[in-house]
Order: sequence, then structure tokens, then C-alpha cells
Amino acid sequence: MDLGIKGRRALVCASSKGLGHACAAALAAEGVHVTMTARGAEALAKAAAELRRLYPEVEIIEVAGDITTPEGRAAALAACPAPDILINNAGGPPPGDFRNWGRDDWIKALDANMLTPIELIKATVDGMVERHFGRIVNITSAAVKAPIDVLGLSNGARTGLTGFVAGLARKTVRHNVTINALLPGPFDTDRLRSVAAAQAKAAGVPVQQILRTRMAENPAGRFGDPAEFGQACAFLCGAKAGYITGQNLLMDGGAFPGTL
Repeated sequence: MDLGIKGRRALVCASSKGLGHACAAALAAEGVHVTMTARGAEALAKAAAELRRLYPEVEIIEVAGDITTPEGRAAALAACPAPDILINNAGGPPPGDFRNWGRDDWIKALDANMLTPIELIKATVDGMVERHFGRIVNITSAAVKAPIDVLGLSNGARTGLTGFVAGLARKTVRHNVTINALLPGPFDTDRLRSVAAAQAKAAGVPVQQILRTRMAENPAGRFGDPAEFGQACAFLCGAKAGYITGQNLLMDGGAFPGTL
């Protein structure tokens, strides 16, 4: 399927690896010029070089920096000042017990997973409206749909972003600017494997045992492939997806047991 976005420009945050990288790759495959950001300059350069090799017809720009800081956002927007597509993404806050979190912990979580996406939307959405095309996708978490007790910081920050977007998405859609969210469950990423490694160490068992157990607990019997996530993201960014807005697409292999 031709998604009709060849030649568009995208800003994809935290895209050196994992789900962000999968989104950048899927957009590049559609002929979209991609600006990639990440904190790790070495990993980002490697990821950008690979996309240039695979898709020489598109422009791949890399901007190393922390997108959750004003300086990081300024650098990213300087490299891609008028994106047609914005993919908001940032690492989630650590797990824990809310009794141990202070104000600084909450502010850090809100800055990264609520306020940073809002600032980037604020900086880009009016231009999208003027050009009568825009696609914004926020990568949040399945915890927005089914909160996880030890991820209270993430639950709060990401749900706050979801509530904010719910109102704005209904105002921009008449200008062909949509705002949606992708809610990932367990995908086979470095983050998932690092968490599994920590669990295995704490339990004194092999990491493969933890991974096998988690896969068996999922209705799909496996973890998600990041490429699947990237394809879903690209579809939401497509020219024919202009009637989808304010939605939260859960991608968890069927783990959420509800009907809505």
C-alpha cells in the first residue's frame, strides 16, 4: 500500500533503537525524509547510517541530544523546523513505590513523558494546520489502558498526555492534522531485555526463563516485533488516515482482557 507521504518530512524522537527506530525505518521506507534524535550519539550515528544505506533516496538527519530538555528540543526543531510528521517518544520513568517518590521524581517524569510531547506539539502543530497536513503520533504505553502498579510515574505522566491530546485532536482534524497514540505492550527491545535481565538476577534464574514465561503469558505467545509497531505508526501517518484522530491504539498481543 502506498501511504501517500513520499517526500514528507518527519521528526522522530528517541529513534536510535527500539520502537522509535522502527518508526523512523518504516517512514523512510515510505519515502519520508527523517530527522532522528537520541541521547547517544554513537548509536544514533550507526542507526542513521543504516537507514541511509537502505533508503538512499531520502534524507536522514541525525541530532544527538536529550529531547526532554529545552536545548535538545531546540536542536531537533532547528534541524527539522517544519515537520509534516511528529513522532513523540522518550524513555519511561523507573518503576517503584510511590511512597519513595518525591516532587523531583514526579517533575522529571512529567517533563519527559507529558510536557516534552506537548512542547513539541506546540512548536509544530500550527505549521501543520497552515499547510493542511499533519500527523502526530505519541508513543505512550499499554499502562495508559491498564495501569501497572509499580509504574505509577509512567501511569500518571502518560495518562496526562493522553487527556491533553483528547481535546486538541478534535480541534485540528478539520485541518487534516491528526493526533493519535500508540500504546505498546511487550515488544522485543533492548529495554524489555534489560528489565528481564534485572528480574532474572533478582530471582536467581536464567534470563531466558523470564523471557519464556513472559511470552507464554501473552495471548500471542510471543513478544511484538518492533517492525510491526513501525508499520502501524506509518499507517497512522498516511495520507488516507485523516479520519483517525484522538485514538489510542493498543498493541499488546491481546494481553488487555477488556472489550473496549
